[in-house]
Amino acid sequence: MISAGDFRNGITIELDSNIYQIIEFQHVKPGKGAAFVRTKLKNIKDGGVVEKTFRPTEKCPQARIDRNDMQYLYNDGDLYYFMDNTTYEQIALGVEQIGDSLKFVKENEMVKMCSHNGNVFAIEPPITVELQITETEPGFKGDTATGATKPAIVETGAKVNVPLFVEQGETIKIDTRTGEYLSRV
Repeated sequence: MISAGDFRNGITIELDSNIYQIIEFQHVKPGKGAAFVRTKLKNIKDGGVVEKTFRPTEKCPQARIDRNDMQYLYNDGDLYYFMDNTTYEQIALGVEQIGDSLKFVKENEMVKMCSHNGNVFAIEPPITVELQITETEPGFKGDTATGATKPAIVETGAKVNVPLFVEQGETIKIDTRTGEYLSRV
C-alpha cells in the first residue's frame, strides 16, 4: 500500500479494479481547508487518462508490473508468437493485445512484454531499430535546406517520412516511440 502523500511520477497503482500509472502529481495546500493531492493517471491497459484528487492519507495498493525480455518469432494470421529465451516457452498473443506496437519490429528481434498478474497488456519494442527501405520515390539533390521529407515504406511494412536524399535499399534508424527517422546507418 502506498499513501497519496508518497505519490511520484511513474508509480503504478491499482484503483477501481484498473491499473494506473501516475503521469503527474501535485500536492495542493489551499489557504482554507485540508491539503490534497491532484493527480493525472494513465490507464495502462487502454491508454485513457483521468484526473483524480486524493487526500494525503488515502492509501492505494501498488501494482507490480513485470517486464520480461521475449523474442518475437513470427506472425500467423491473427496470432503473434513470442519466445522466452531462458525457458524456451512460447506465447501466442492476439491482434487486440498487440495493437500497432510491432510495426517496426522484425522477426527474431527482442521486445519487452509487460504483464500484471500474468496477464500481458503491452509490448514494448526497442527504442530504436534499424530497418531497410523497400519502397520510396527516387531521391534528388538540392532543396534540403527546407527539411522536406517524402514517404517511405520499410521492410516491416510501416510508413516513415524520410529526408529527400534517402534512397530505396538504404538502411535507416527509426525511433519506435514516435515513428520518426533518426539517421542513415
